[in-house]
Amino acid sequence: MQKVTASPISPPSRAAGKWTLRSSDGHLIDLLRSQAFLKIDTLARGLGVTATAVRQRLERLMEAGLVSRSRADDVLPESHSRRPRGRPSHVYSLTEKGRRTQGDNFRDLALVLWQEIRSVQNPEIRRGLIARIGSAMANQYRTAVTGDTAHERFESVARLLRDRQILCEVSPAARSADGGNSNLAVLTSHSCPYPELSDLDRGICSAERLMLQELVGTAVQLSECRLDGGSCCRFTAAGAADSQEVIPANLCQS
Repeated sequence: MQKVTASPISPPSRAAGKWTLRSSDGHLIDLLRSQAFLKIDTLARGLGVTATAVRQRLERLMEAGLVSRSRADDVLPESHSRRPRGRPSHVYSLTEKGRRTQGDNFRDLALVLWQEIRSVQNPEIRRGLIARIGSAMANQYRTAVTGDTAHERFESVARLLRDRQILCEVSPAARSADGGNSNLAVLTSHSCPYPELSDLDRGICSAERLMLQELVGTAVQLSECRLDGGSCCRFTAAGAADSQEVIPANLCQS
């Protein structure tokens, strides 16, 4: 077997635990992607390393849920006649999670799809599409968002976003001069989840605001936006006593 050159691969999500893929892992994963059910000696020849080094990498990848081990007799029946009696021989293959570590072009697809949304001439239809996208985005997180108040639910949303490497924080809103709006909570996002899409079209900001509004359960206002020269994006959620619609007409229209 020839040695392979690892293709770019995406790191596993935080759900994979503490593991971070190394370049050497990429070589091994590429071998298993090209041919399933490989033995350690075959992997060692393909990688040009010792069997001990392969075992160490396999242990890491199995613990991360990217590789599985099977008895050769169970998946390669013909191997029984070729192997002398003794300790069972094992083979290794990628799990479904491991197969998904390959590179992707989701970014390009997202840009193309958003350009198609922008091309819709009817403003009402375009707004309806953006509203549906915001609702669909909310559905990804809905069951994981908890809390009784806007602040608690914003905190829950912020934890989910931080798990996805989006730097954000939640704080109480500053009281106005007359002492009003004491129930407001503010989510400040220091990194845009969709930087290229937002530069292309501010409609994605509307979709994000609508997503947060559904998750928090009360009106949400984009009170500061990076696209207006701000250093970050701030989303303000009203408490139950302030739940009237507060969406400004000049921010992030679709």
